[in-house]
Amino acid sequence: MTRVALTYERLCRIVLMVFVVNVAMLVHTLMGLIVGGFFPSIAAAYATFRTWLIDEDQSWRVRQTWTVFHRAWKDELTQANLFGWGQLIIGLALAWDYYLVNWNDLGGVVGVGVSGLLLLLNLVFWTVAALSWSVRANFDEPLPWVLRMSLNMTVARPLCTLLLLAFTVIIGWTWSQWPGVFMVFGAAVPIFAVQAVIYSFGGLPGMSVKEQLSPGATDEAVAESGGVPA
Repeated sequence: MTRVALTYERLCRIVLMVFVVNVAMLVHTLMGLIVGGFFPSIAAAYATFRTWLIDEDQSWRVRQTWTVFHRAWKDELTQANLFGWGQLIIGLALAWDYYLVNWNDLGGVVGVGVSGLLLLLNLVFWTVAALSWSVRANFDEPLPWVLRMSLNMTVARPLCTLLLLAFTVIIGWTWSQWPGVFMVFGAAVPIFAVQAVIYSFGGLPGMSVKEQLSPGATDEAVAESGGVPA
């Protein structure tokens, strides 16, 4: 009975934390006049969930969640906007290409092949994009390193990649069936799902449930290897 009660309490704390992060994302997006506050809010959400996952004491109160988020948001005002807007422009271009191919008759096998290739490119791009926010929240490294690490993880951690895609489908279906879930928890839900999956199955040094490297050597070892550890 005690174990059930503790599990229920932990679940409630997670739900509350995700809700608080969603509210913080909305407030800080408005603080940045939407255009300047949206991507720093995404970066802050990733950083907040990362901090919570690796914290020995995960019994966070509302104030602690908000404080961690706000500090991360202020630190990300410049870099997150450069990172996020660049990703969005590329993502919209890929999505537009896929739309054009599907709504214009290219004929036969060629059309199907091009459409399939663009769909694959879109899936790979958005998977790498989701991973890249997690990687940059975990490492203070240049953009090329972050992108290379994210791409390596996409290929080297197939279970993690498949789970990310599966959770994307599940969350999208849940939002379509119960719009209230989106209204209450918003984008904080998929961000938390990404961080939880990477923490459990990504093997990301510094944010892994089965850390194999010592904490002091984690960043240095991965930076030297330039890839995902085995």
